[in-house]
Amino acid sequence: MKRKILSLGFIMLLSPLILLSQEKVWSLEECIGHALQNNIQIKQQEIVTRYQESSLEQSKLDLLPTLNGSASHRYAFGRALDQTTNRYTENETVQSNSFSAGSNLSLFNGLVNLNTIRKYQYELLASEQDLAGFRDDISLNVALAYLQILLNNELVNTTLAQVELTQQQIDRTRKLVEAGSLARGNLLDIEAQAAREEVQLITLQNQLAISYLTLAQLLELPSSEGFAIQVPSITLPQVTYEGNPDSIFKVAEKIRPEVLSAEYKLKGAEYDLAIARGGRSPQLSFGASLGTAYSDNRIDLTTMEPYDFWTQLDINRNTALGFSINIPILNGWMVNTRIKNSRLGIENSKYSLENTRKQLYKNIQQAYTDAQGAMKKYYSAQKAVASMEEAYRYAEQKLNVGMLTAVDYILSKTQLLNAQSEMAQAKYEYVFKTKVLDFYRGIPLTLEQITMLAR
Repeated sequence: MKRKILSLGFIMLLSPLILLSQEKVWSLEECIGHALQNNIQIKQQEIVTRYQESSLEQSKLDLLPTLNGSASHRYAFGRALDQTTNRYTENETVQSNSFSAGSNLSLFNGLVNLNTIRKYQYELLASEQDLAGFRDDISLNVALAYLQILLNNELVNTTLAQVELTQQQIDRTRKLVEAGSLARGNLLDIEAQAAREEVQLITLQNQLAISYLTLAQLLELPSSEGFAIQVPSITLPQVTYEGNPDSIFKVAEKIRPEVLSAEYKLKGAEYDLAIARGGRSPQLSFGASLGTAYSDNRIDLTTMEPYDFWTQLDINRNTALGFSINIPILNGWMVNTRIKNSRLGIENSKYSLENTRKQLYKNIQQAYTDAQGAMKKYYSAQKAVASMEEAYRYAEQKLNVGMLTAVDYILSKTQLLNAQSEMAQAKYEYVFKTKVLDFYRGIPLTLEQITMLAR
């Protein structure tokens, strides 16, 4: 009866996973693609990039001449100056209109406009690389969450198999106890072990559910219900990872977005200094204007009648062309301060670039060392599992003939389960770290080379 209840409990615990398997099964590539399309941080960075595009476009439009127009209608009462005749009126109400248009073109301003365009070009490139960096971070987080599901799934399966073996041993031990071959204490010890393994199984199943939820949240899915991933059959190579930290770094520093972004920001800072220096240069500009006016007080002296509106607009028309030069002499030391700050900005950008390269190299070293360690740990655990399996079979046989206590049997079984768990953890740690190293070399995150088994 206990066994039937236990089996029913397992079915209930595993029912969410059974339901998941009936829905769409996601590959790693599909998970990454979906996350990149729906992640909020990426969308925000895309907006920042569009801001940079607008700034660059405006800096180019600033090279065009300005053109502005104006119009006004005015009432004057009492003594007032008539702008069309330059005469004062006395105790009259005068209506007047004025119309004007003017244009101005900067001919030279120390190349400030051109350097501003180049600055925004590099800032746009840096923003695009920042966006690529966000995408890479999300991709790595998705891959880590994906592999965490695979690890938890394997731990659940391993523990479930051990629980089933323990249940079988309970049945055998009960028969031996009933036959008088073993003491009842052995049965009680094994039943207690079964209870502990059930608790461990439930804990691992909860961790599996949480890992599914974590990945679903990275994908911006409303929930993890009906969500399942493809489970690859992973076989680790017998040789160590190809390459070394130095060779990987030589490739990575040329293609990694964080390095490229820091380089572009340094270029932008250098052009910011050129812009600041342009503030010392004289500024030469060309201007043109066209204007006209109307006043109901202006009179044709030959007929002593007021001019009509359109005639006045024609005879009052005026045009002007001119050049102007502005020579900076003293402006509160503002130009020198900006030049000083721009130089500090360049120095800071150089440090940022150096720090980015060093951090990249450290990350590569760490991932490489972790991968090497995980590989060694995996093969050591693999040998340990083989030894523990043999020891467990021997302990089981001795227990069945009364030559071993239940406590020693449980110890052997626990050691086997721990070795299997360590082997699984080492395997997936190696897979993730090598994927990180591949990513630094510009190889996309994929599991296509591994046969995929839907679970």
